[in-house]
Amino acid sequence: MGEIFDFLFAQYKDYSTLHITLEAIATIFAVFSVIYSWKNNVLVYPTGLISTGIFVYLLLQWNLYGEMIINAYYFYMSIYGWTLWSKKDSTNHDVLKISAMNADDRVKSVIIFTLSVIGISAVYIYFDKFTSRLSYIDTFITGLFFVGMWLMAKRKIENWLFLIVGDIIAIPLFFIKGYTLTSLLNVILTVIAIFGYMSWKKTLLSEKQA
Repeated sequence: MGEIFDFLFAQYKDYSTLHITLEAIATIFAVFSVIYSWKNNVLVYPTGLISTGIFVYLLLQWNLYGEMIINAYYFYMSIYGWTLWSKKDSTNHDVLKISAMNADDRVKSVIIFTLSVIGISAVYIYFDKFTSRLSYIDTFITGLFFVGMWLMAKRKIENWLFLIVGDIIAIPLFFIKGYTLTSLLNVILTVIAIFGYMSWKKTLLSEKQA
């Protein structure tokens, strides 16, 4: 048991208490955020603001610029999504409902993915951080998460597919970098995202039948 614990958490011996505490808090609020998203609840956004705000600071310290920009983008999209999800009609029902992507959404998703990968690559080149394969992986999942968060703000069911793939790739990325809590977070987020997709799909089907 001790060997397993050391394998997972030995890297934290050199971390400050502040950073460990902040990572734990950000992880907890990230889990809450995805659970609220699964439940199609607007609280996904205020909890997400807390988590992403903390992660922006931590990822800057860890020199993971792609993931840092992802979280800064999440922070912005949380405000944007919160605004959209909060809109009500005259009967106090949500104006924005769960729906599937259309042709226009697909075109915009390709554009968002391409521009985000180019943008993050420029950041890595500027800071001379293309020093390992992990940097290239970081830029790729940045594109996935950018599209996923935009689709979530639009309440498009496909957002889960982008987030699931991105979370799966991020699991070994953070573990190799030595950030075990964040790696474990992505394991949890992947599981919740799968249930979220199934829940949204059930809701979408029921609304179509109605």
